[in-house]
Amino acid sequence: MLGADGVLRGPAADGRVSVVAQVDVAAAAVAVLRSPPTYQGRTYDLTGPAAITLHEAAQIMADRTGRAVRYEPETVEQAYASRASYGAPQWQLDAWVSTYTAIANGELAMVSDAIDRLTGRPPLSLATVLSGIGQPGAPTESTGRIRH
Repeated sequence: MLGADGVLRGPAADGRVSVVAQVDVAAAAVAVLRSPPTYQGRTYDLTGPAAITLHEAAQIMADRTGRAVRYEPETVEQAYASRASYGAPQWQLDAWVSTYTAIANGELAMVSDAIDRLTGRPPLSLATVLSGIGQPGAPTESTGRIRH
Protein backbone atom coordinates (compact mmCIF):
# COMPACT_ATOMS: atom_id res chain seq x y z
CA MET A 1 0.00 0.00 0.00
CA LEU A 2 1.20 3.49 -0.77
CA GLY A 3 1.64 5.39 2.44
CA ALA A 4 1.21 9.11 2.96
CA ASP A 5 5.01 9.23 3.01
CA GLY A 6 5.14 8.11 -0.65
CA VAL A 7 6.43 4.64 0.17
CA LEU A 8 4.82 1.57 -1.36
CA ARG A 9 5.36 -1.26 1.11
CA GLY A 10 4.75 -4.98 0.92
CA PRO A 11 6.43 -8.39 0.84
CA ALA A 12 6.57 -8.60 -2.96
CA ALA A 13 10.38 -8.76 -3.18
CA ASP A 14 11.36 -8.27 -6.83
CA GLY A 15 8.37 -10.17 -8.17
CA ARG A 16 6.34 -8.95 -11.12
CA VAL A 17 2.64 -8.20 -11.43
CA SER A 18 0.57 -7.52 -14.54
CA VAL A 19 -1.73 -4.91 -13.02
CA VAL A 20 -5.02 -4.45 -14.84
CA ALA A 21 -7.04 -1.23 -14.96
CA GLN A 22 -10.53 -1.26 -13.47
CA VAL A 23 -11.84 0.32 -16.67
CA ASP A 24 -10.43 -2.64 -18.62
CA VAL A 25 -12.10 -5.14 -16.30
CA ALA A 26 -15.38 -3.26 -16.70
CA ALA A 27 -15.06 -3.20 -20.51
CA ALA A 28 -14.37 -6.95 -20.53
CA ALA A 29 -17.42 -7.56 -18.35
CA VAL A 30 -19.59 -5.50 -20.69
CA ALA A 31 -18.37 -7.54 -23.67
CA VAL A 32 -19.28 -10.78 -21.93
CA LEU A 33 -22.65 -9.49 -20.71
CA ARG A 34 -23.57 -8.34 -24.22
CA SER A 35 -23.22 -11.85 -25.60
CA PRO A 36 -23.50 -14.41 -22.78
CA PRO A 37 -23.84 -17.49 -25.03
CA THR A 38 -20.54 -16.67 -26.74
CA TYR A 39 -18.66 -16.75 -23.45
CA GLN A 40 -20.56 -19.37 -21.48
CA GLY A 41 -18.22 -21.79 -19.71
CA ARG A 42 -15.10 -19.78 -20.55
CA THR A 43 -12.71 -18.12 -18.15
CA TYR A 44 -10.27 -15.33 -18.84
CA ASP A 45 -7.18 -14.10 -17.06
CA LEU A 46 -7.54 -10.33 -17.22
CA THR A 47 -4.16 -8.64 -17.05
CA GLY A 48 -2.44 -5.44 -17.95
CA PRO A 49 -0.07 -5.15 -20.90
CA ALA A 50 3.15 -5.93 -19.01
CA ALA A 51 4.39 -7.49 -15.80
CA ILE A 52 6.22 -4.90 -13.71
CA THR A 53 8.00 -4.92 -10.37
CA LEU A 54 6.80 -2.71 -7.55
CA HIS A 55 10.05 -0.76 -7.96
CA GLU A 56 8.94 -0.04 -11.54
CA ALA A 57 5.39 0.73 -10.41
CA ALA A 58 6.72 3.23 -7.85
CA GLN A 59 8.81 4.91 -10.55
CA ILE A 60 5.79 5.14 -12.86
CA MET A 61 3.75 6.64 -10.00
CA ALA A 62 6.50 9.17 -9.32
CA ASP A 63 6.84 10.09 -12.99
CA ARG A 64 3.08 10.53 -13.47
CA THR A 65 2.24 12.30 -10.21
CA GLY A 66 5.36 14.38 -9.65
CA ARG A 67 5.57 12.97 -6.11
CA ALA A 68 8.50 11.12 -4.67
CA VAL A 69 7.40 7.47 -4.60
CA ARG A 70 9.50 4.41 -3.88
CA TYR A 71 8.98 0.74 -3.13
CA GLU A 72 10.25 -0.66 0.17
CA PRO A 73 10.08 -4.44 0.54
CA GLU A 74 8.70 -5.73 3.83
CA THR A 75 8.80 -9.14 5.42
CA VAL A 76 5.45 -10.88 5.83
CA GLU A 77 5.59 -10.11 9.55
CA GLN A 78 6.27 -6.42 8.88
CA ALA A 79 3.39 -6.32 6.40
CA TYR A 80 0.91 -7.66 8.94
CA ALA A 81 2.22 -5.28 11.60
CA SER A 82 2.11 -2.23 9.32
CA ARG A 83 -1.51 -2.92 8.37
CA ALA A 84 -2.77 -3.84 11.84
CA SER A 85 -3.67 -0.21 12.61
CA TYR A 86 -6.32 -0.19 9.85
CA GLY A 87 -8.70 -2.16 12.04
CA ALA A 88 -9.54 -4.51 9.18
CA PRO A 89 -10.72 -8.05 9.87
CA GLN A 90 -8.10 -10.80 9.75
CA TRP A 91 -9.36 -12.15 6.41
CA GLN A 92 -8.77 -8.73 4.85
CA LEU A 93 -5.25 -8.50 6.26
CA ASP A 94 -4.59 -11.99 4.90
CA ALA A 95 -5.89 -10.93 1.47
CA TRP A 96 -3.72 -7.82 1.37
CA VAL A 97 -0.56 -9.60 2.44
CA SER A 98 -1.16 -12.67 0.26
CA THR A 99 -1.45 -10.44 -2.81
CA TYR A 100 2.11 -9.27 -2.20
CA THR A 101 3.40 -12.78 -1.52
CA ALA A 102 1.73 -13.94 -4.76
CA ILE A 103 3.67 -11.22 -6.56
CA ALA A 104 6.89 -12.36 -4.87
CA ASN A 105 6.20 -15.95 -5.92
CA GLY A 106 5.59 -15.02 -9.57
CA GLU A 107 1.91 -15.98 -9.43
CA LEU A 108 0.70 -12.64 -10.84
CA ALA A 109 3.32 -12.09 -13.54
CA MET A 110 1.44 -13.69 -16.43
CA VAL A 111 0.38 -11.35 -19.23
CA SER A 112 -2.61 -12.37 -21.33
CA ASP A 113 -4.30 -11.00 -24.42
CA ALA A 114 -7.78 -11.40 -22.91
CA ILE A 115 -8.54 -7.67 -22.61
CA ASP A 116 -7.63 -7.17 -26.26
CA ARG A 117 -9.66 -10.21 -27.38
CA LEU A 118 -12.72 -9.21 -25.34
CA THR A 119 -12.71 -5.45 -25.91
CA GLY A 120 -10.98 -5.06 -29.26
CA ARG A 121 -8.27 -2.83 -27.79
CA PRO A 122 -5.11 -3.40 -25.79
CA PRO A 123 -5.17 -3.04 -22.00
CA LEU A 124 -4.16 0.26 -20.48
CA SER A 125 -0.77 0.50 -18.82
CA LEU A 126 -0.29 1.81 -15.30
CA ALA A 127 1.33 4.92 -16.76
CA THR A 128 -1.69 5.52 -18.98
CA VAL A 129 -4.16 5.03 -16.14
CA LEU A 130 -2.23 7.43 -13.93
CA SER A 131 -2.29 9.98 -16.75
CA GLY A 132 -6.07 9.77 -16.74
CA ILE A 133 -6.14 8.58 -20.34
CA GLY A 134 -8.98 6.17 -20.93
CA GLN A 135 -11.01 7.45 -18.00
CA PRO A 136 -14.42 9.07 -18.50
CA GLY A 137 -13.95 12.67 -19.57
CA ALA A 138 -10.31 12.13 -20.58
CA PRO A 139 -8.91 11.60 -24.06
CA THR A 140 -8.33 8.04 -25.22
CA GLU A 141 -4.74 7.04 -25.84
CA SER A 142 -5.13 6.22 -29.52
CA THR A 143 -7.59 8.84 -30.78
CA GLY A 144 -7.49 11.79 -28.41
CA ARG A 145 -11.30 11.78 -28.46
CA ILE A 146 -13.20 12.21 -25.21
CA ARG A 147 -14.60 8.96 -23.82
CA HIS A 148 -18.08 9.11 -22.27
